Amino acid sequence: PDLTGHEKFGLGNIKYNISGIHVTAVELPSASISLLPRSGIKLVIENASLTINMNWSIRTWMFKDSGRSTVHISKVFVTAIFSTPLDNTGPTSISLTSCRTTSGDIDIKLNGKS
Repeated sequence: PDLTGHEKFGLGNIKYNISGIHVTAVELPSASISLLPRSGIKLVIENASLTINMNWSIRTWMFKDSGRSTVHISKVFVTAIFSTPLDNTGPTSISLTSCRTTSGDIDIKLNGKS
C-alpha cells in the first residue's frame, strides 16, 4: 500500500507520499528450515538482500519535489519460530511465536526534479 503522512521537522511540517512500491529483486543465498521437537518450525535466513523501487513526493512550506527511488537492503538476517498445535483436532494452524530481523546496509538512491 501507499504511505502518506507528515512529520514535524525543524521549522515546519513535511508532507510525504510514497507510492508504486514494487519489490524488484529478492536474494536468499542461505535459508534453512528445521523442526523443533514438540514446539514447531525454525526458519533461518542469512545474508539476504532486497531491492525496492517506488515513487516519492515531499512538500514543505518552502519547496516541493518528487521523483523515483531505489532502495537496496543487504546483509539481512531473519530467525523466525513458528508454533504448531500438538493435538489432531481441527484444521492445522501455524502461528509466529518469535521473529528477529537485522539488516546491515541500506542504500537509497533518490532521483528527483531538484
